[in-house]
Amino acid sequence: MPARHPLRKIRQVVNDALASLDADFEALYTDFGRPSIPPERLIRACLLQILFSVRSERQLMEQMQYNLLFRWFTGLGIDDPVWVPTVFTKNRDRLLTADMSRKVMAAILAHQVVAPLLSDDHFSVDDTLIKAWASMKSFQPKAAGTPPGDDGSDDPPSTCITPTAQPIRPETETDQMPRSNRRSRNPEVNFKGEKRSNATHASVSDPDARLYKKSPGTGAVLCFMGHALMENRHGLVVHGDLTHADGRAERKAALDMLHRHSPGSPRQLTLGADKGYDAAQFVADLRQACLTPHVARKAWNSAIDGRTTRHKGYALSQKHRKRNEEAFGWAKTVGSMSQTVYRGVERVRSRFILTLAAGNLARLPRLLAE
Repeated sequence: MPARHPLRKIRQVVNDALASLDADFEALYTDFGRPSIPPERLIRACLLQILFSVRSERQLMEQMQYNLLFRWFTGLGIDDPVWVPTVFTKNRDRLLTADMSRKVMAAILAHQVVAPLLSDDHFSVDDTLIKAWASMKSFQPKAAGTPPGDDGSDDPPSTCITPTAQPIRPETETDQMPRSNRRSRNPEVNFKGEKRSNATHASVSDPDARLYKKSPGTGAVLCFMGHALMENRHGLVVHGDLTHADGRAERKAALDMLHRHSPGSPRQLTLGADKGYDAAQFVADLRQACLTPHVARKAWNSAIDGRTTRHKGYALSQKHRKRNEEAFGWAKTVGSMSQTVYRGVERVRSRFILTLAAGNLARLPRLLAE
């Protein structure tokens, strides 16, 4: 390994962060049954998968077979056997929950070389859409239950002939190979003129996905909504969450992340956000929690007045809040979160939070070198 390789500093921070979670990892072990993958190695392997844009666990295990860099970072010896992909996946679902991903992110941010980089007073919040692993054809009426062609329920009715009405054929006649009248599993569907909404339809591939569009000029897609709370000094994400796609989810998640990150803080904190957060109730909730709402103003009926916008800090917050898009851009391109390959809000939430933590790790070598 080169002495100046960025993974050296990342591995040092990750090892110290995971060492502080030994008590949490001990509770995940059992005294009986087949031994599981150590959570420390599993988390390192998942971070490698995100940092190097490995598409699947099967490809990750293939890389582990011959990539010495991956073995060194994960903690495997040169002759240690690599895990079976299905075993790795089952252990990941059991060990790497959303709460564990939050603890990993918090442990990385609490590291002695990372904590001085963070701001304790000024934050920004934003959200983005994460496409679900489900197609629009799977978005069907809730009474239907199964996709067309999956169990034959939508096939045209076949004409049944009673045994007494069947013609008697000579024994020398050979039967022809029967032809199946089942439809294709991926049939052509015309959605024109069909009204669909989350109240009447649901995806049979991922019931947790919601049909949502973020702006009037875009089309609705099956997705989740990811949220990130960022500190304004260096643009590191200090908290993340993922919820169902909903019009009020962004403001509710922002309050939850703030209360979880700085519960009962006596300091006057500031929160920068875009126009989507300019709602009277949200601004009132921030002021009640001793938070200054540095929210972008709408053209009409804005809840932000001149008492807030006259200060220089408001303009700075509006400048720094846009760096949240950099974290989302990294998560969607390098971290492969543009469209998740996981199903269920809990699995996607765990992966999204870990991806944001990996994005912080990717920036640490350059920040620590300054």
